[in-house]
Amino acid sequence: MQVMPEHRAVVVGVDGSPNSVAALRRAAREAVERHARLDVVRVLPSATRPAPGLLRTAREWLRLRDLVAHAIPRTQHLTTRLLVRRGRPGEVLAKAAEHAELLVVGARANSESGNPFGGDTVPVVRGLARCPVVICADQSTASQEVL
Repeated sequence: MQVMPEHRAVVVGVDGSPNSVAALRRAAREAVERHARLDVVRVLPSATRPAPGLLRTAREWLRLRDLVAHAIPRTQHLTTRLLVRRGRPGEVLAKAAEHAELLVVGARANSESGNPFGGDTVPVVRGLARCPVVICADQSTASQEVL
């Protein structure tokens, strides 16, 4: 029995920050060039109460849909999957990209912990991701690095 290959995918983490929107734009270009699906992932903290969590997830999905609509030109044909997940961002994004061709994340220019890539997400993603990782910053504040 022959196993069919996974759908080609580029995964991007988006939280609405300028750097994550830069990552979304870069991921969309990569997905178009690779003829791959774009998986846009919004990571929320783990829920403590089910009812408010469900409502917040629905709101975040709508917000994510709007971000994608504004970041991707309408002239591009791109299959996009919007995913809202709960957990630690670095771990969730690495798992979402388990079978992906590429993972794209945004990074803050400055970090409270002194990390030059900003925050805790990037080091975790770099350590756990099984695919290449692109780290983006908003073009108005920093450049992009491909790892």
